[in-house]
Amino acid sequence: MTHPAPTLTLVDSDPAELAVDAIVIGLHSQPDEGGALLPAAGAESIAAAFDGKLTATLALLGATGAPGEVTKLATLGTIAAPLVVAVGLGDEPSGSAPATETLRRGTGAAVRALAGSETVALALPVPDDTDAPGVLRAILEGALLGSYRFAGYKTKPQPGRRDPVRALQVTVADAADASARAEVTRAEIVAKVVRLTRDWVNTAPNDLRPPQFADAVVAAAEGTGLEVEVLDFDALKAGGYGGIVAVGQGSEAPPRLVKLSYTPEGVTDPKRVALVGKGITFDTGGISIKPTAGMWEMKSDMAGAAAVGAALLAVAALKPSVAVTGYLAMAENMPSGTAYRPGDVITMFSGKRVEVLNTDAEGRMVLADAIARACADGTDYVFETSTLTGGQVVALGKRIAGVMGTPETCERVRAAGDAVGEPAWPMPLPDDVRKGMESEIADISQTNANMDRAGHMLQGGVFLREFVAEGVEWAHIDIAGPSYHTGEPNGYWTKGGTGVPVRTLLALVDDVAANG
Repeated sequence: MTHPAPTLTLVDSDPAELAVDAIVIGLHSQPDEGGALLPAAGAESIAAAFDGKLTATLALLGATGAPGEVTKLATLGTIAAPLVVAVGLGDEPSGSAPATETLRRGTGAAVRALAGSETVALALPVPDDTDAPGVLRAILEGALLGSYRFAGYKTKPQPGRRDPVRALQVTVADAADASARAEVTRAEIVAKVVRLTRDWVNTAPNDLRPPQFADAVVAAAEGTGLEVEVLDFDALKAGGYGGIVAVGQGSEAPPRLVKLSYTPEGVTDPKRVALVGKGITFDTGGISIKPTAGMWEMKSDMAGAAAVGAALLAVAALKPSVAVTGYLAMAENMPSGTAYRPGDVITMFSGKRVEVLNTDAEGRMVLADAIARACADGTDYVFETSTLTGGQVVALGKRIAGVMGTPETCERVRAAGDAVGEPAWPMPLPDDVRKGMESEIADISQTNANMDRAGHMLQGGVFLREFVAEGVEWAHIDIAGPSYHTGEPNGYWTKGGTGVPVRTLLALVDDVAANG
């Protein structure tokens, strides 16, 4: 459904001599020098070819060095490439390189701005020190994700719309360096699955109902070595998955639970990580139907499951020394004569009984069953992610996820998110929120018993905590905002699905593999 990702090649030639369509350099501002511009490391030979006039010329074109700003300059034969593209990287860094997220976003913006080019070179600052792998990773990810474009459903070509860049050359000190080449391999794997996540999220909901979504995940897992299990509607009913069945029973497209398992070879008693994702392929709200405005965006309500499925594909390729299992709970929340109702009492997979007060709080119902199944299978950690509540967006905005769970695990999620440019902020699970969810007839109400939306994001976390087995470290990552970008392209985000939090989940797997 997308244009193919550009190919990646490392080069250690002089950037000024590269015969490419365009070359990207970094540009810093210098507040202490009256706002004068400074070419970033990696652009020295290009700046020299302009005889000291490069920054002055870029300034005349409006460049300020602001992060993500893109300025194009025709070289008129000064260097081999016909075009220099300067991307702002902010103030001159105090260390060896700018912040990795600044580089990631800047690279994405520059590569996207060069759509229509065949080959582009990136002469951006990659230090020759211990920071080099992380910096190179950020540049590679930014380039591959910034070039993403969903092909869509248009029947005719769009005037003026150019295909993304086809090939990228990245300048480094030593193109044969094993660690640098390993970063290329990893970036290609990670970008491929993030792009696949975006594809799934961007697909029209009539083309990706639960059975089709399950089939797509199974097809993607074929040949990866992952063990695959799919529970259909009958198996879910027989297995006691009351939450998934209740949410999915109102649709003619029945629910699914997809389990993907990776076991490391040659590792004795590995740590076990469960990744759980909400896969509501479309959410009308059910009987508690949503307002019409913006409902079309509910095609993205399966972003959590998409991220988990994609993360397992990357795990299978990266082969960490930790056992990882993904649980993708898929359903379509529709109003019909068979839909579940406010007032229903549902017996969940764990045996707990839930009083339903709002059928639009369906995500926690399917997730509770998937979390309980993960714990029943045996795991040391549960990392669950979902577009769970509008309360996350109200509290933290469109870029920062909310994370709730055991405090140490929440901190690990926050650190992993910061490292990859997918920020998350730990939120509490107060006792008074749990008290407000007491039911007179069941073990717990699905939402606040008084239908009070105060602390709505926290209600979701409190509910899910009820289904985590004792002794299991866990975190609930609410991505209602950052999973889907409704604005204009920004950095390496394009409009639509973002792929958040695939890279966070992979960083967490690496963290567990390294530190237990």
